[in-house]
Amino acid sequence: MSQAPPDRGGLAEAFVADGRPPLEAAALCLLLCGGFAVFQSTTGHFLPHDVAYLGMDAGQLCGVHECRIVLFMFHDRVAFGGVLVALGLLYLWLAEFPLRAGEAWAWWALATSAAAGFAGFLTYLGTGYLDAWHGVATAFLMPLFAVGLARSRRLLPGRTSIAALLRPGIAVPWRSAAGIGRALLLATGAGQIGAGATIAAVGMTRVFVPQDLVYMDVTPADLRALSPRLIPLIAHDRAGFGGALLACGLAWLFCVWCARPSRSLWQTLLAAGCAGFAAAIGVHVVVGYLDLVHLAPALAGALAFATGMVLSFAPMCAVPPAPRAAWSA
Repeated sequence: MSQAPPDRGGLAEAFVADGRPPLEAAALCLLLCGGFAVFQSTTGHFLPHDVAYLGMDAGQLCGVHECRIVLFMFHDRVAFGGVLVALGLLYLWLAEFPLRAGEAWAWWALATSAAAGFAGFLTYLGTGYLDAWHGVATAFLMPLFAVGLARSRRLLPGRTSIAALLRPGIAVPWRSAAGIGRALLLATGAGQIGAGATIAAVGMTRVFVPQDLVYMDVTPADLRALSPRLIPLIAHDRAGFGGALLACGLAWLFCVWCARPSRSLWQTLLAAGCAGFAAAIGVHVVVGYLDLVHLAPALAGALAFATGMVLSFAPMCAVPPAPRAAWSA
C-alpha cells in the first residue's frame, strides 16, 4: 500500500496557491467595504476619523441648512458603497471563471482595473484630506492584488500581452437583438468610465457641480464658514467615488467585450448592475436630490443596462448554452 507524499507546503503557500485565492479575498473585502459604507451611511453618523478631522459630528452639521449638507455627503458615500459591491462581484467572477480557465484577457482586465483603482487613491492627495481608514485598506488590498496577479500569471498560456483585451469574445452582428444588447452593455461600461473620470476630476478641482450647491442651498463660502475642512472632506469622498467607478467601468467593459457569453456572466452583470444603479439612483430619491439634469446620466445608464440585460438574456442564459447561431439571429 503506497503512502501519500508528505505535505511540504505551509499555510501561506496554501492560501496563495495559483494566485486566485488572494484575488478573491481582495474582491470579498471590496464587497464587505461597500456594504459597510452603505450601512454606515444609513446610521446617520460620520466615521470617527471624519469627526476628528472636521471637529463636529453629523448631528451638529445636520442642524444647519435643513441637514442638506449631511444628506449630500451620505448620498456620495452610499453611491460609493454600491460601486464597491459591483466591483467586488466583477472581480470574483473574473477570478473564478475566465482566469481559472487560463484566459489571458481576464488577467489583464484585473490588472488594468486594479491599477486604475489604486491610482485613484492618488486623487485623495489633491483633496487636502487623507483618512487613515482608506490608507490602511489600500495597504491591505494592494499586496493581495500584487501577489494574486503575480502568481496567477502562470495560469496563462505562454506569453500574453495587454492586446488580449482588444479581442472580442464572440462575433455578433450589431443589428441583431443580441448585438444591440451587447452594444448597450458596452455603452454601460463606457459610461461608467467617463462618469468615474469626470467625478474624480471634479472632486480634485472645483468639487461641486451647480446642482449640488442648489440642492444644499449653500455657496462654497458658506461651507468654508462652517468649517475650513468641510470642502476637503467632501472632495475626498467624491474623488474616491470617481476612482472606484472608473475601475468598475473598466472591469465591466472588458467582461462584456472579451468574455464568451455564459449564464454566470449574465448573472454577475445583473447583480453588479443592480447594486451599482440601485445605490446611485435610490439614494437620490431617499435624500430628495431629484434634479433631472444631475440624474440624467445615471438614469440613461440604468436604462441602457436594463435593456441590454433583457436582450442578452436568451443567448447568454439558454439551457443548454446557446450556439453561436443564436447570436446572429
